[in-house]
Amino acid sequence: MTTLAPALPLLRIGPHTVQPPVVLAPMAGITNAPFRTLCREFSGGKGLFVSEMITTRALVERNEKTMQLIHFDASETPRSIQLYGVDPVTVGKAVRMIVDEDLADHIDLNFGCPVPKVTRKGGGSALPYKRPLLRAILNQAVSNAGDLPVTIKMRKGIDDDHMTYLDAGRIAVEEGVTAVALHGRTAAQHYGGTADWDAIARLKEHVPEIPVLGNGDIWCADDARRMMRETGCDGVVVGRGCLGRPWLFGDLVSEFEGTGTRQAPGLRKVADVMLRHATLLGEWIGDETRGVIDFRKHVAWYLKGFSVGSEMRKRLAVTSSLQELGGQLQELDLDQPWPDGADGPRGRTSGNNRVVLPDGWLKDPYDCAGVSPDAELDTSGG
Repeated sequence: MTTLAPALPLLRIGPHTVQPPVVLAPMAGITNAPFRTLCREFSGGKGLFVSEMITTRALVERNEKTMQLIHFDASETPRSIQLYGVDPVTVGKAVRMIVDEDLADHIDLNFGCPVPKVTRKGGGSALPYKRPLLRAILNQAVSNAGDLPVTIKMRKGIDDDHMTYLDAGRIAVEEGVTAVALHGRTAAQHYGGTADWDAIARLKEHVPEIPVLGNGDIWCADDARRMMRETGCDGVVVGRGCLGRPWLFGDLVSEFEGTGTRQAPGLRKVADVMLRHATLLGEWIGDETRGVIDFRKHVAWYLKGFSVGSEMRKRLAVTSSLQELGGQLQELDLDQPWPDGADGPRGRTSGNNRVVLPDGWLKDPYDCAGVSPDAELDTSGG
């Protein structure tokens, strides 16, 4: 007899009900339309799937790459865009453009990216340290969003000596943000070490007015349930845990709906998903070769834990056509079952990094004189 999991309260993001309370984290170069399609297929369309990062300047200027990245499949509901920006005026213009042209149904703002090319401009996880600037950006986003809900995703802070998440959460509430997501790491940690779930619990206690979503170290469906139980958060945001594992969203639906079923695909099924992923990328880009080349980054994630020789892995990582990819996949021992220990960290795991910041950034959290609109990136995708 199957034991049903306890019922969860509905997660509401403005007018949208997200059930189960599971969100695909925006990831640069990953969460494009093809990958979102795969994840939605495995979840049965349940959950919220966010685009990769869109730069507000590039959107306002109608950069060609950016206009492709904001394309949503007709089956995507709600359409969710993540924006990055450091200039309140530009952020406001981008949000107004999204509303006026009906480009999305939900807007998420990026205050969590730790990569140097973003933080050195004062953006991403560096920005919440400047409290007035954060408030100004949120004010412009919310005031221009109309009926569209605005959420934010952030980290704990720049490093252990410069925590920002509690202040940022309170500012978000005061400016009308609908929900906040917290990655339980600092910018200095990047993706190393262990995510601090206690910080997620503290944020939930600090801003009880709005939903708090937890992010960090969710590698399987059991982790998601455990995070919600231990922190009291209202939902989970899944990032690196779904790299090479789009079926994780099916497991998450099963976990929260209480069926208890888990997908443990053998290599034959994984190979089929790999080929479909590459095919979708080619169709989306409009060029099969470019699609297969873009897919190369996913190969190691899909094959983690399976017995595949190093030479074959290298060959798969340099394929340039669907025929070549499919042929090489057929050379594998496709009868291999799902390997033990195949879950766990994937993607970047470096930690204890020096955070690259603008000169004098940490001198005064209330002095925003050094922030220039020129800090806006002009390309999207991270």
